[in-house]
This record gives sequence, C-alpha cells and structure tokens, in this order.
Amino acid sequence: MVIEGSRGEAAAVVRLDGVRKEYGETTALDGVSLQIRAGEAVAVMGPSGCGKSTLLNMIAGLDRPTGGTVVVHGENVGELSEKGLALYRRRRIGMIFQFFNLIDDLSALDNVALAAQLTGTPARQARRRALELFEELGIIDRRHAYPAVLSGGERQRVAVARALMNRPALLLADEPTGALDSRSGEQVMDLLLDLNQIGQTLILVTHDEHLARRCASRLVEVADGRVTGDHTLEPSA
Repeated sequence: MVIEGSRGEAAAVVRLDGVRKEYGETTALDGVSLQIRAGEAVAVMGPSGCGKSTLLNMIAGLDRPTGGTVVVHGENVGELSEKGLALYRRRRIGMIFQFFNLIDDLSALDNVALAAQLTGTPARQARRRALELFEELGIIDRRHAYPAVLSGGERQRVAVARALMNRPALLLADEPTGALDSRSGEQVMDLLLDLNQIGQTLILVTHDEHLARRCASRLVEVADGRVTGDHTLEPSA
C-alpha cells in the first residue's frame, strides 16, 4: 500500500453541535449533533433529500451552517475566513465527490497531482505520488487520458486518487461507488477498508448497504435533516 497513516487515540476529531442549515424556507439540517472519533469509519445513510450530502458539505467547509457549530480537529469550521477554509480543505480534508468534479482541461494525472502542488509540493514529487495511487487503483494506463474520454468508473477512481494525494486526516466520500461497475466498486471498497485499518478517519454517504457494512464500523441514519439512528456495525467480508 502507498497510503500512510497511524491510529491515534480515539479522540473526537469531528463534533457537530445543534447544526442547522436553511436554504430559504427549506430546512436541510435540523439541529444535528454528532461526534466522530479518530480512526472511525462512519457510513451516513438515508433517503434522497434527507440532508446527507449537506451534512458532508458542512464538515468539508463547502457550506456554512445557519446555526450551531462544526468543529474539526479543534477548528470551528464555520468561523474560518474564505482563505482559512481553502487551507483547511487542502490540508485536512480529502473529498470524493459524487459527480467527480475533475478539471476537463487537465489529464487524469495532472488532475491528481494538482492537489499536492496547491499545497507547495514540487511537481515531480506530486506526479510520482499520483502515479503510485494510479497503480494502486488500477488506472495507470489511463494516466494521460482526459476526463471526457474516461468512463464513469475511471473518473471516480481518479477522484479517489485525488482525494488521497495529501494523506488527509479526514476522508469524506459522497456515494464513492455510485458510478462504478461491480469490479471497480470492490477495488474502491477494498481501498477504503485498508485506509481505515491503518487509522484513516472516514465518513461516507451512501445508499449501498453492502458498502456501509463492508467499510464502516458505525451507521448514522438521517431523515428530514435529523439524525434518527446511530448504530455500531460489524463490517462484512
């Protein structure tokens, strides 16, 4: 494995207290309180439109709460400046988006290497690590291809590689296997499981109960913007 990490004390690295998010007259999150410890793998499940992705966006600093607090590694994310949020996302967070969010004008390799270059990593070093991740994810032969000619599964694996480039303390995944065939999906599940076993804190939003049970040790259920269940899981083989 090229992924590095170590399991630290099981301290709360993510804490949400009474988090609300309103869009006009629509309430997406309604007083969510939640703690996630270092090294946990947490699956968030619920029906479409229940607030799962909004919850992930709050933790990622992609949106700000209307009320309540979001604290990650001791930082109140809602109080960070725009520059502070950008630094927070680059240094603390790895994000796997449901719809990839790749840059069309960059090759797959450059899409991934850019994540490290933005933190000051020299281009040659960034490309070397990107190639290691491409090998790990089985897409080394697609490194020079552009997003437009990649399949959905290939684009998602590129997005996974990008999320892992800076060895983030917290990995957030929004439907990480949603666009993959069964073989590619199993590859990503194996990687997420390996990451968690070496101490990577993981929060994933999914509709796939198999993915949740395979990769997560805890299931948080969300409905109508509220946490309605919080259960320990025994990951399946």
